[in-house]
This record gives sequence, C-alpha cells and structure tokens, in this order.
Amino acid sequence: MNVRFLLILSLLLASCSSLPEIRPSADVTGKMSACPSPFVVQKTRFIHAIEAAMAGETRAVMIGVTVADPAARTLSCALLSPEGLVFFEASRTSIGTQISRALPPFDKVDVARGLMDDIELIFFEPPEAIDRAGVLDTGQAVCRRRLHNGGWLDIGKAPDGRILIQRYSKGGRLQRCVALAAGANPYAAIDLQAFEWTGYSLSMTLIESEAVPDEKILGK
Repeated sequence: MNVRFLLILSLLLASCSSLPEIRPSADVTGKMSACPSPFVVQKTRFIHAIEAAMAGETRAVMIGVTVADPAARTLSCALLSPEGLVFFEASRTSIGTQISRALPPFDKVDVARGLMDDIELIFFEPPEAIDRAGVLDTGQAVCRRRLHNGGWLDIGKAPDGRILIQRYSKGGRLQRCVALAAGANPYAAIDLQAFEWTGYSLSMTLIESEAVPDEKILGK
C-alpha cells in the first residue's frame, strides 16, 4: 500500500470525522468554474493492476477491466486473477446492476453493489449540481454536491496535486475517499479507501486504456 496515501488518509480521518465546513472564497464563481473534473468524457476501456487490502493487510492482487460510457452512464467491470480466472463480472445500466459471475466474497449482494458503486464514484461525474464551493480551513479549494440520497460529495485537490473525491453520509460521516493521480492522466494511479465496519482499500495502477467504439465489448 502506498505509504504517502496512508499518511494522507490519517490526516483526512483526523480532520474529516464530520462534514468539514466550507468557507466562501473571495471569488465563488471563479472557484466553481475551477472545480476539478477528472471524470471520463468518452467511452473508455481501462485495465488496472489492483491491490486489495482489508485492515491495512494485502489480501489479493487482481487485474481489473472496466468499460465506462459516460454518455449512457453504463459500466462493465471484470476482476481477474493474474492467471486469468474471472472472480467477478457485472454491468450497470439505468435499469440496475446485472451480475454475470461472482465468486466469494463477491457473491454477496451488498459486496457486489458496493463494488459497482465504487467504480461509478471513480469514473463518472456526479449528476447532481454543485451546491457550494469555497475553501476548507486548510485553505484547500473544494466543490460540494448534495447527493440525491441525502449525502454529500466533495471534490478538490490534495496538497500534492492529486484530486480527492470524498463521499459523506447524510450525517457527515466520511464513507469513501478516492485519490486520483496528479498530472495529465488522473487514472494512472487510483487509491480508494472505504470506511466501513470492515474497511478496505484498493490501490490501482493503470496498465492501459483506450477509447472503445460501441461495437467493442468487455475483454475483446
């Protein structure tokens, strides 16, 4: 697990146990127009090497293949062992999530749904409008959305230039933190931390990505 990421997470946990207050900036309009938007803009196929860990201990190394289509807001996802065994394969459309294959622990409905929620959080711009924009007490510029489920989503930049996506519950509890790479390709390195009773993390390193014509399908 990336040591720098763990240090950032420890700071986030210390400062984000409740929903951080946003102070108005000198130029709110300017801050809103400058909100980071790292999300996929065309149908794209990503292949990542993934380290999954629970309670800070590495549990599995996998290959993740994701096809994200922002126009249709559809996802296809597969998780494979380095040898090619498919652990999990699913798709999500406007009518719901369809699971084609799921080996333990992905055979649990909540686990599968949570995984697809995490993938959507990483790759798709939220449909909700920006509710407010400004700066945190740290001076970091941030844009906040009120989610349809009553929660909150903050998008901003960490001091090292990485883009942070932080999802909070309705009561202000930090549920997810995604850190995307600084630089031209935010999906070159992705770190996701889930703050559940059995918290877990994903550290993803990009192997390759390509635009996908509509006739191309996952894994082909």
